[in-house]
Amino acid sequence: MSMGLQTTAYIVAIILFILSLGGLSNQESAKRAVWYGIFGMALAVIATLAGPAMNLSWVLVPLLLVGAVIGAVVGQRVEMTGMPQLVAALHSFVGLAAVFIGFNSDFVGTHDLTRAEVVIHEIEIFLGVFIGAVTFTGSIIAYGKLAGSIDGKALVIPGRHLFNGAIILASLVLLVLYMNHAGSWTLWVMAVLALVLGIHLVMAIGGADMPVVVSMLNSYSGWAAAATGFLLGNDLLIVTGALVGSSGAILSYIMCKAMNRSFISVILGGFGNGGGAQMEIEGEQVAIEVGGVAEALAEAKSVVIVPGYGMAVAQAQQSVSELTRRMRSQGKNVRFAIHPVAGRLPGHMNVLLAEAKVPYDIVLEMDEINDDLPNTDVVIVVGSNDIVNPAAQDDPNSPIAGMPVLEVWKADQVFVLKRGAGTGYSGIENPLFFKENTRMFYGDAKASFDALLGHFKAS
Repeated sequence: MSMGLQTTAYIVAIILFILSLGGLSNQESAKRAVWYGIFGMALAVIATLAGPAMNLSWVLVPLLLVGAVIGAVVGQRVEMTGMPQLVAALHSFVGLAAVFIGFNSDFVGTHDLTRAEVVIHEIEIFLGVFIGAVTFTGSIIAYGKLAGSIDGKALVIPGRHLFNGAIILASLVLLVLYMNHAGSWTLWVMAVLALVLGIHLVMAIGGADMPVVVSMLNSYSGWAAAATGFLLGNDLLIVTGALVGSSGAILSYIMCKAMNRSFISVILGGFGNGGGAQMEIEGEQVAIEVGGVAEALAEAKSVVIVPGYGMAVAQAQQSVSELTRRMRSQGKNVRFAIHPVAGRLPGHMNVLLAEAKVPYDIVLEMDEINDDLPNTDVVIVVGSNDIVNPAAQDDPNSPIAGMPVLEVWKADQVFVLKRGAGTGYSGIENPLFFKENTRMFYGDAKASFDALLGHFKAS
């Protein structure tokens, strides 16, 4: 493939990536957008492998095939409940690749470069390794928290921001030494510091804020890819990394606004923690059986369903969709309320509902439906905690104080589907469960909805 043909292929791939990002902002165009991304990436890989600067060795071809097979197998086997962990793991691969390529560029050296080019090249190496190392360990910790193998609570150490600042300052000093030819040891020391920084940044973030963390790590991985593109002289990788980095940062900013968090505090880590003793919760949780829930739904004219991670764990979306269809066939106004950070991944609930073929026009965002909740007969909360927690408004010492939430307690009746009486992944107690108009419908979400289906005949 000639250089001109490769450049043309790269431009087409970039256009497809932009179309993919644009299409993902809308549920109806999301599936088409995914195919844009698939075709764009396939074209980018083929154009790179067939380019004039590429020499396909006997080592590279088997590795490409092995990687393709592993990716296909993992993609087919992963459940939607495991998608957040998978995304975090993939981010770590991008970071690790940036670190390896940075070290390789250092080993190769700067032959036949002018002084100005050497300075730029050394900065590219240093930034690529730094961002890649932070992304790698940060993503590994995020994976562990999402998978439950690492405690989801925030690890807060005294002077944590000073600790982070000291690492960044030390890295800047090492950059100056590296550019003054102190040796490759400066790059190695900086890499170790960056690995520690990545661990500390994510360990200091509580489980309630993990959706923002995943989005932010997505941004980091994009900037790491862009830095790698500069090192390799690959324009497509630079543009693609910039697209991923900027879109991830924008999404993180949007989610921070939805959670009333500071964007800067996300970058520095250690947010999402209360500053004192939380309010005492009075009352007790009152359980209800399937018959009582079915009776309330039969009498209700308006119903709002709030899906959360518990629905994903139970894989209850199909049962939820079928119950929605049957209630709507009886003339009931059934809608879904989606919080921007519901689940453990941006857009998690939208994907599940789309998979279950829930009509897009009844899936509403928090700002669209909150004002209607006081006029709602029944709200069903399916495995959600923080996004329906009134402590965000009532308790200034709550870890989620100030976070906009779905005000479901203003409805006439609230039924909360949970496996048990625990606090859930984030570890934050929810006063909603103790309110007079709330009843706890304990059990597996799918089994509970299947039991409700028995009370609503199919039309």
